[in-house]
Amino acid sequence: MTTSRITQLIPTTIAGSLPKPLWLAVPNKLWAPWRLEGDELAAGKDDATLLALKLQEDAGIDIVCDGEQARQHFVHGFLEAVEGIDFERRVEIGIRNDRYKAMCPTVVGELRLRSRVHAREAQLARAHTKRKLKFTLPGPMTIVDTIADAHYGDRVKMAMAFAGLLNEEARGLAADGVDVIQFDEPAFNVYMDATAGWGIEALHRAIDGVAATTAVHICYGYGIPANVEWKATLGGEWRQYEKFFPALAKSRIHQVSLECIHSHVPMSVLRLLDGKDVLLGVIDVATDTIETPEEVAAVITQAADFVPKEKIVACTNCGMAPMRRNIATKKLEALAQGAALARAGLR
Repeated sequence: MTTSRITQLIPTTIAGSLPKPLWLAVPNKLWAPWRLEGDELAAGKDDATLLALKLQEDAGIDIVCDGEQARQHFVHGFLEAVEGIDFERRVEIGIRNDRYKAMCPTVVGELRLRSRVHAREAQLARAHTKRKLKFTLPGPMTIVDTIADAHYGDRVKMAMAFAGLLNEEARGLAADGVDVIQFDEPAFNVYMDATAGWGIEALHRAIDGVAATTAVHICYGYGIPANVEWKATLGGEWRQYEKFFPALAKSRIHQVSLECIHSHVPMSVLRLLDGKDVLLGVIDVATDTIETPEEVAAVITQAADFVPKEKIVACTNCGMAPMRRNIATKKLEALAQGAALARAGLR
């Protein structure tokens, strides 16, 4: 079984998504429409997955992933394989506590997986890289916050149903040779009281018996206007994490991924994750400005005052899907170079 122990000081990884090639999807957009269909789309997704691996390896990233190239959206890419969801019955709902509206499909019956969801891209990635491989899935709380419900009538009950499906897929990914399985839970940063309760409980259901390192990604979101406006209301210090990090520290999750660079999260809050590996966001995905290696190293060095250096993994703040590809590439290079600089200074 893979363990959460980090063997290299300050290894690097990314939060999950990377920009898709111009020939695969419309660039610089969330929910980007595909430009291919049928067998050509399936082949294009395969090619893009291999390109994403190469992009990360060339930049010097240690723990690589598929870049979510085969998914239009990090949540709905999973939901497309689930029975009990009507994608024609879309309802406009407020998500992330009404921060913004989205047209979401509706749960209309008991949930079950039609088949494995991400076996094709996971197995392809595993066959084409010798580096540690990470794969991302949406977390149960974030799924129920991004879908309408006409069947369960209870968010917790529905979250546990989705957690069971995620567990099936996570077990399959581990069998495919995936080293790290990350659950993306931006909703954790919105419903803090629920996070410390049923949110973590649902994560435990999702990771039950999974033979891989497990991670949860929490952040303040992409750099879209609704998120930028929301962050402006949070004050000079963002202390939401204090409400649930103690519970997360006691959880069975191995790693916690969070936004740090250019955020107002006090570094001292990281002490509350005692015992966890911290995937430290040192690359800002809400700006095209390229971080210098020195800026990246400075964030890592500051975090090392509150997290054992052996527990730090240098990461991006969030996914890079809507970003221009040339910008994302340069940011990955800055990530690797900055981690190397910090590594040398912390030895």
